[in-house]
Amino acid sequence: MLNPSQAAVLEQSGEYDVVVVGGGPAGVAAAFSAARMGARTLIVEQFNCLGGVATAGGHGHICLYSAWGSKTQVVGGVPFEMARRVTEAGYGHYNTSQTDFEVEGMKLVLDQMAEECGCDLLYHTFFCDTVVDSSKVVGVVVQNKTGRSVIQAKRVVDATGDGDVAAHAGCAFEKGNEAGNMQPVTMMFTIGGVDWKRVCEFRSSFGAGAYKLQDVWKQAQDNGDMRPYQNQIMGWWWTPTRPDQVGVNFTHVNYTDATRAEDLTRATIEGRKQCFETIEVYRKYVPGMEECYMISTPNTIGIRETRRIHGEYTLTRDDVVEHRDFADSIGYGSFFIDIHGTSGPGMDNKTWRPPAGFRYQLPYRICVPSDVDNLLVAGRCVSCDHEALGSIRVMPQCGVLGQACGAAAALSLRANCAPRAVEIATLQAALRAQDCILDESDIAKANSADA
Repeated sequence: MLNPSQAAVLEQSGEYDVVVVGGGPAGVAAAFSAARMGARTLIVEQFNCLGGVATAGGHGHICLYSAWGSKTQVVGGVPFEMARRVTEAGYGHYNTSQTDFEVEGMKLVLDQMAEECGCDLLYHTFFCDTVVDSSKVVGVVVQNKTGRSVIQAKRVVDATGDGDVAAHAGCAFEKGNEAGNMQPVTMMFTIGGVDWKRVCEFRSSFGAGAYKLQDVWKQAQDNGDMRPYQNQIMGWWWTPTRPDQVGVNFTHVNYTDATRAEDLTRATIEGRKQCFETIEVYRKYVPGMEECYMISTPNTIGIRETRRIHGEYTLTRDDVVEHRDFADSIGYGSFFIDIHGTSGPGMDNKTWRPPAGFRYQLPYRICVPSDVDNLLVAGRCVSCDHEALGSIRVMPQCGVLGQACGAAAALSLRANCAPRAVEIATLQAALRAQDCILDESDIAKANSADA
């Protein structure tokens, strides 16, 4: 944390109404929302593209936009716009539940969306520190090829995933479960040379209860053909625009604290090794993948959990399971409590799969740090417990949280108030104007025949 006097000795590289740190699903939703409401907005992004894990992370699949086990749409706004736009551009397909897409096409689409709404971008730039004046965030310190500099900001949205901005501002946070262990990280990868029809037939032959092919991976391990880093498919993503390619979510690297560069380095090396080993297993054990080959591993490893910032409200497992409603609702979550094993392969025993139609509201207060002003947090670093995070960490919900933060930042500037003091009814009206879905009446409208 720097105070204004300390920051003044650094190069000053601009001033914005809203600076969004991190250009993943939460960050783009925040920035596009704020920019469309007239705020001069900048995204600071460490990679060379927007989209976060969806692009730089190689995860060409986003879900759920719908209630669990249902086609009822419960997520709109920027997250659903991304699905529509990437499909219209010819790089994927979508429905009311999910989208599968080519990651390179998504990069292009998000660049176009940023340009259309007048949002400035600063790629190849790392966040370094937060500038704080009397418990108010007033800027961020960044590092890039140009050098180290300060970007002054009237409002900042922390969409880093790891809560980097908030942590450097002195915000309290938690990490992991009761033992301090976090969910494993995953190196995604894309393979080609796949006969997808045969793969689906093989997978279906095991029955609905065994579609993750646990018996196949056990056999491979028993035969000495696979190390025990995984015991089930976490995701095979296919899009008809690239019919012989499959995106793979399979690798697991445990005991990784992704706020430490040393851990990220170790996990990246191990994750990439697992990717190539997995291809050898697929060739030998999965009909339709006998000739598969590596197309790409991504720029960054996929991170499920690090810091969770203390906010004005902490979303809990009970809130999720009991699908509680909130007066300050900013949107819906609907994903199962998806907790990957914190000490080994597969899923944690605290994983919970809900009944069909399940959804729950997300309160604005989980985005508002309890310690400082002029700062909002969006994405998986919001205020929640370890188990609630298992549901809200997925990309549509990160986007829901981000869009609310962007709108709240812009509204707080109009009202000349702290983001925590934004009138909730005004925020909700602004979000509805951006096609967000906040309550049951919005769900009914979004799913009507003439929607």
